[in-house]
Amino acid sequence: MAKNTSLYFRIVEGRNLPAKDVSGTSDPYCIVKVDNEVVARTATVWKNLNPFWGEEYTLHLPMGFHSLSFHVMDEDTIGHDDVIGKVSLSKEAIASQAKGLDSWMNLTRVNPDEEVQGEIHLSLELLKEIERICLRCQVIEARDLAPRDISGTSDPFSRIIFNNHSAETSIIKKTRFPHWGETLELELGPEELSDEGTVTVEVWDWDMVGKNDFLGKVEIPFACLHKTSLLEGWFRLLPLGNNEVDAGGRLGALRLKVRLVEDRILPSMYYQPLIDLLVESVISLTEVEDRSSLTMLEEVTTVESRQDVAMTLVKIYLGQGLVVPFLDYLNTREVNHTTDPNTLFRSNSLASKAMEQFMKAVGMLYLHEVLKPIINRIFDEKKYIELDPCKIDLNRTRRISFKGAVSEAEVRDSSVEMLQSYLASIIESIVGSVDQCPTVMRVAFKQLHKRVEEQFTEPENEDVKYLAISGFFFLRFFAPAILTPKLFQLRDQHADTRTSRTLLLLAKALQSVGNLGLQLGHGKEQWMAPLHPIILRSVASVKDFLDKLIDIDHDIVSDVPQRAVFMPSVIFKEGYLYKYKTEGPQLLSRFAFKKRYFWLTSETLSYAKSPDWQVRSSIPIQCVCAVERVDENAFQQQNVMQIITQDNDRQLHTMYIQCKNVNELNQWLSAIRKVSIYNERMLPSFHPGAHRSGKWTCCLQVDRVVSGCSRTHSAVTLGDWSDPLDPDVETQTIYKQLLQGRDKLRKKYLETPDTDQTSNNKENKINSDSNPDGAECNVQVMKPGQSVAARLLAVIEDLEQAHTTFQRREQEDGSSVILKP
Repeated sequence: MAKNTSLYFRIVEGRNLPAKDVSGTSDPYCIVKVDNEVVARTATVWKNLNPFWGEEYTLHLPMGFHSLSFHVMDEDTIGHDDVIGKVSLSKEAIASQAKGLDSWMNLTRVNPDEEVQGEIHLSLELLKEIERICLRCQVIEARDLAPRDISGTSDPFSRIIFNNHSAETSIIKKTRFPHWGETLELELGPEELSDEGTVTVEVWDWDMVGKNDFLGKVEIPFACLHKTSLLEGWFRLLPLGNNEVDAGGRLGALRLKVRLVEDRILPSMYYQPLIDLLVESVISLTEVEDRSSLTMLEEVTTVESRQDVAMTLVKIYLGQGLVVPFLDYLNTREVNHTTDPNTLFRSNSLASKAMEQFMKAVGMLYLHEVLKPIINRIFDEKKYIELDPCKIDLNRTRRISFKGAVSEAEVRDSSVEMLQSYLASIIESIVGSVDQCPTVMRVAFKQLHKRVEEQFTEPENEDVKYLAISGFFFLRFFAPAILTPKLFQLRDQHADTRTSRTLLLLAKALQSVGNLGLQLGHGKEQWMAPLHPIILRSVASVKDFLDKLIDIDHDIVSDVPQRAVFMPSVIFKEGYLYKYKTEGPQLLSRFAFKKRYFWLTSETLSYAKSPDWQVRSSIPIQCVCAVERVDENAFQQQNVMQIITQDNDRQLHTMYIQCKNVNELNQWLSAIRKVSIYNERMLPSFHPGAHRSGKWTCCLQVDRVVSGCSRTHSAVTLGDWSDPLDPDVETQTIYKQLLQGRDKLRKKYLETPDTDQTSNNKENKINSDSNPDGAECNVQVMKPGQSVAARLLAVIEDLEQAHTTFQRREQEDGSSVILKP
């Protein structure tokens, strides 16, 4: 039974941060670490002590984790960035909240002795001989130690301590992956053989000047050595002690949302009955108003979980090749239950959420193609634009003419001209994108158009069929992407205050376009009136665009199940990176990184000198066997990753690639890992360093082909719209939702209230009296949906029993383990 761990976190905002700059403000950003490895960095919010980030991440961690920390930093253009404070959360603290954490948390000071990381490989044995009693500790090696020196490495040594006895290993200089291979022995007296006490192994960084730096410790109860003859394994290093003291808000606070989802995934065969029920819901010949497994799932879905359930269902039906029938089923129910066309799809129903998540899953590349050029132009131009007379600040404007100070009228006129230009470009790009729009999205909209047209046939409702599509297309897809481009990966950074205001005004205008101008003049923001003419002029072209969008053959969408959302030929990540490949026994100098343009598909990673370069070099994805970070010490360069491939002769080759920042590094690591996740020959270990000057910079070993000194992280990925489909994980999510609502379904569909039972008994008595033979007629009238509910509940119980059985086996297999490293 596989383990699946997903960590969801949202860095919402900060408040009352201390000023770190002479201007009396700070330039804060957050670094997110999982077990002290940086997994994300927010954008910097300049000159703000109450920053808003609103950045959201999903991290898939199949191997689990121990702690999550958020470090708030102040960015400095000169010198090192200042540390403001941090929030640390243990896995246990996060897991204790079933619905997740959502609160303000005070920042604590950063103590170097608490910033430990890595593991140590030990072997401990208690020898009881006639002449002596000895505690023998073999200190084999350590990995991923924290860097304590300016070089990005440490000079580690180990020390074993028990009672008043201690012994130390030698010092290994300039490495975070030391190999000691030393045996330390402590002579003990007979009185020390009690079960009390703790054996401590500490790791320190040796410093020639000043005191040594703490790198971590392992504590093992002495009683364990009485129960097992030999204790050996990798042990996680722990901090010196939990000395994190709440500063009482003096360092400010972070508002965080964090949720942990841990699942045991059963083999595929156990989920198939539930998949069959979900498929049956959308392809059966019964009326759409009949009860089905899908409608029952919606009944037990909470408001908080609806978006996650919607995305999971979209992935399941994409994998089954049935996403269009699925959306059609939900949309038809929604349309049939709506009497007022003005309220159609205005709620956050499962149908609305499913359409939103569907567009993100299949349409993000399309969105980027349509919007990215104009978004880049707005960011580059940084125009001061304002229409609201209450917000016009003449001090923030640039001089528009040479006649003197700028008036409010001139600011408005200039703003209207720029907004009209931007809006015209956006609309022109959208209405000209019919052929770029994914086929499956067009077919889904065609079905939606048909259902709305069938339900609202009155002449006065002529526009409803357009509004239903444009409501999703413009209001829930394009407008949010314009409002917050970073959250849709259109930009690496949040917009500054000036650009953010421009984007907000454009998003408002595009919403009016999506509403076909029907609500113009009825809102409070009458200062938007100068844009009304261009909005009204756009309505005809938008309707024409929507007509062309749904002019497509329904059968063009394949019903063949697909493992991934995107076809192999689709490029779902590209951009400039710096690369070189090792050739021969020595690496080139660290200045030999060459700028190249990279393209990633599910089949190849290719690169060339520029995007329009005709000759490309390619790496088959099937040859990839590891994608990992590179230690800064290897090239004295940050944000470097390595792609290790294996040729037909099983020879390993390494390509080193440098990214411009840590977010880009994480995104490329995640993307390449996703497309290679099903490769058969993945490496269990790798070298975080490089082989230079006759030895590995990480572990200092000489042999170039020696096994790696750190374990690989091939399954650790960032969750986003490009995730490959995993039917077992997705179906497990649906099963958990149904399990939570099982009692509600049983009570509604299977249990008979006492009053109904009494009524049935009376009816049966009357039938018996009227029967000449005296036979009693027990006619049981089934509730609507009772049969489906019974099958669904039976499947839930089978899955629950399977989980219980597998967990019992795991416990039995691990029952002999005294201490897990």
